[in-house]
Amino acid sequence: MHKILLIDRCHYTRQGFKNWLNQNNVFSISETDNLLLAREKIIQWRPNLVIADFTSFANSLHNIQQLSSIYSACGTSIRLMLLNSMRHEMIEEYCLSQGSRALYSKTVPLDELYAAIYKQLSARPPFNPGWQLTSPLLTLREERILKLWTDKANNDFIADMMGISTKTVYTYKRNIRMKLGISNRFSLFIEQHQ
Repeated sequence: MHKILLIDRCHYTRQGFKNWLNQNNVFSISETDNLLLAREKIIQWRPNLVIADFTSFANSLHNIQQLSSIYSACGTSIRLMLLNSMRHEMIEEYCLSQGSRALYSKTVPLDELYAAIYKQLSARPPFNPGWQLTSPLLTLREERILKLWTDKANNDFIADMMGISTKTVYTYKRNIRMKLGISNRFSLFIEQHQ
């Protein structure tokens, strides 16, 4: 069974893709709406194919390193297929510079898209049998706190959910920022305008 990771900000797009691809139960599908967690999912789950719409993140993309971390996690064993909901010159230019040739518009007919997905899966090189699992960048608790944080939960709510003190939440947030190279606690929520 092929594993596919969907990265898209739109909940309905992710659910539609999951339902459409899972008609024949030939894929195991995971999804995320968070670029910071996408890298961790790629490293931990090791999908055969990543289907991503980076343009859906265009207004909140802090810097190109977020895309770079996705490409880095995919390496040479995992295919990355890009779907564009709209044109974004900086994102397209970066993706093409990384060797991405699998760029598709979300308006492509479904039968063509399905054929493209199978083409990507069949062109994927086999996983290196000598490949060693790398440890994830964030701990499971840090991932959970990051998810709550990006969902804009306040520190008291996070502390109650996690069963820890508010001061410990601050410490976790500092550690997450350091590990992810985020300059300050507000940069996750600042929209970048071109």
